[in-house]
Amino acid sequence: MAMDDMRRVFETNFFGAVRLIKEVLPGMKRRRNGHIVVISSVMGLQGVIFNDVYAASKFAIEGFCESLAVQLLKFHIFVSMIEPGPVNTEFEMKLMEEVSRSEFPGADAETIRSFKDVYLPAAHEIFVTMGQTPDTVAKATVKVIGMDQPVFRHQTNALYTPLTALKYTDNTGNLSVRTFYNLLFNYGSVFHLSLNLLRCITCNCFRRRVMPV
Repeated sequence: MAMDDMRRVFETNFFGAVRLIKEVLPGMKRRRNGHIVVISSVMGLQGVIFNDVYAASKFAIEGFCESLAVQLLKFHIFVSMIEPGPVNTEFEMKLMEEVSRSEFPGADAETIRSFKDVYLPAAHEIFVTMGQTPDTVAKATVKVIGMDQPVFRHQTNALYTPLTALKYTDNTGNLSVRTFYNLLFNYGSVFHLSLNLLRCITCNCFRRRVMPV
């Protein structure tokens, strides 16, 4: 990925949000009241293979806002991070289709094979199994906006929460890094079985909600 492309990601995901916060914050401080809601991502909590730059930009806005949130409580201003997991959109599907056909000049052959033969099929399966609709994320955001005492973080996808929690159970970071490596590259059958189990749980929960009792 070219450095200019990396900068463009940060201009949108980090500096774009920072510029807006700088505009609204003085008025909120004068009123001693406010609520800043930022669309982040679970990738602001946990790095994901082949999403290095995107995750880095979300880590950056998470760190910025977490630091800001502490000082702003003195002004009765709340900061909330909305952290969706996979979201099924036409944009996402088109993007995955486009990158699957890309040649990636300059990248080594083994990395390209890992991306196309391992990551892309796994990502597609994750989106099919765990992906939310934009409406679901929007409703979760509205819920946080309406809170009297807003939370700092809100993950919109309960199915994804155990994956991010894995990172915080081991302060060396080895558990999450090596678990994801093994699931992708060594124990693919376990990975597929886990997603199928999640799919079954999700379908059963959905049926219980929609079927009359």
